[in-house]
Amino acid sequence: MPDPQTRPAYHPHNTGQWLMIAMLWLIGRLPPRLALAIGDAAGRLLPRLSRRRRGIALRNIQLCMPELGPDAREALMRENLRYMGRAGAETALAWFGGEAVDRMPCQVHGLENLAAAQRDGHPVILLSGHFLCVELAARLIGPQLDMAVIYKPLRKKPLMDRAMLRSRRRTLVDALSRSDLRGIVRTLKHGTPVWYAGDQDYGVANSVFVPFMGVPAATITGLTRLARLSKARVVPLFFHANARGDGYEVTLEPPLEGFPTGSDTLDAQWMNAVIERGIRAHPAQYLWVHRRFKHPPPGERPAYRNSLQKHYNRVEGAPW
Repeated sequence: MPDPQTRPAYHPHNTGQWLMIAMLWLIGRLPPRLALAIGDAAGRLLPRLSRRRRGIALRNIQLCMPELGPDAREALMRENLRYMGRAGAETALAWFGGEAVDRMPCQVHGLENLAAAQRDGHPVILLSGHFLCVELAARLIGPQLDMAVIYKPLRKKPLMDRAMLRSRRRTLVDALSRSDLRGIVRTLKHGTPVWYAGDQDYGVANSVFVPFMGVPAATITGLTRLARLSKARVVPLFFHANARGDGYEVTLEPPLEGFPTGSDTLDAQWMNAVIERGIRAHPAQYLWVHRRFKHPPPGERPAYRNSLQKHYNRVEGAPW
């Protein structure tokens, strides 16, 4: 089978990507309110259509929010998958929407915190997490905030990757591969804030095990390395859909004074605590379907089992 990176664009193996891009284009050309309504409706069907997503989301919520009972976990999972469906429509609007998208309400709070962090010429890293409205929020805040983003290339889906990059580079200063350390540091030193999210499981290499919402998790130490190399300050950045569902809110918090601490472990704990605060503020709008705990600490049981998707609904109380 040809390498996806070298495969011709119109190779039959790319048919699925072309269909997905066509569907996103069609949704993106709709009025934003209608597109979001379609996404919301699709999200309400996800618990029935995708047992895998349902199972992973429920398991993560069970691990991270043990104070919730079964009914509350189920309700949060369903609301989360509704936002997942909405995120598909938000991606379509971000990538292919017209001028009506740029008129959607987007309130940005705390720009003074960014200005204070930059006042003496320091570079700035914008610490965030994988909140579901990320694509549309990035487009909407582009006119108010010059920034670049770090992203993981979609190497197995190069056509989707190109579409994503075109969208992000239209409204942001740049989109940088997470493997392009030199480019990231250079961008920071040129004075452009860079969006960084370290809340996914990238394996145990260059990671430490520290709590993520109370659960030991392999946590990448890249934020410490970037801050040290670029002498950047770290400013937390959060975003979410507003309560009415017709717009978005973005918040920049004061910089983390004293970061990095000199300890990778302490820095990773601090980073996770910041992201946790953003998650708990709007728990239904976080990417719960990511297998955040797929690499357990040595000697501990895996958080997920192959039978999870098949049996979780009726054995929610099973020991893990």
